[in-house]
Amino acid sequence: MSMYESRTYSQILPDGKAYRFYFLQEVKSFITSPSHGMALKGSGLYEVSGIAYSGAGRIEKVMVSADGRKELGPSRASGAGLEQGLHPLPHAVALGRGPATLQSRAWDEAGNVQPTRAEFVAVRGELTKPPPILSFPNQHCNSITSWGIASNGEVKHYA
Repeated sequence: MSMYESRTYSQILPDGKAYRFYFLQEVKSFITSPSHGMALKGSGLYEVSGIAYSGAGRIEKVMVSADGRKELGPSRASGAGLEQGLHPLPHAVALGRGPATLQSRAWDEAGNVQPTRAEFVAVRGELTKPPPILSFPNQHCNSITSWGIASNGEVKHYA
């Protein structure tokens, strides 16, 4: 309960009010492979891997999309998952020629769902300039992460 924790780990909301500082890790999933800097060699079936976690309990389900969330498919379960532990999310995705958007979204047993970026920004705001040193607004950014795959197979991050 020191000054540093309350100053550094408090979320400043768009209306100027702040959350009381906290260390809770909200429900989050992200794809670790393929990811930024990788290049896919043509169309075919690719293994997508990643992680999901929640500080509020076990991961209930994770959905993976290769078309920017138009269609989300469940990832294969790989064990029951530990309460408040990391949950692997293996998933096979068929990728053809042309651009694609890889995303994952998680739900936990408490009913919490990983927000889209728009949902996250609507509640917490968006940084318009870099934060001052020792300040971490939105440090617990748990919104959906997107990997764009270009038609040449190059993988890049985008919001």
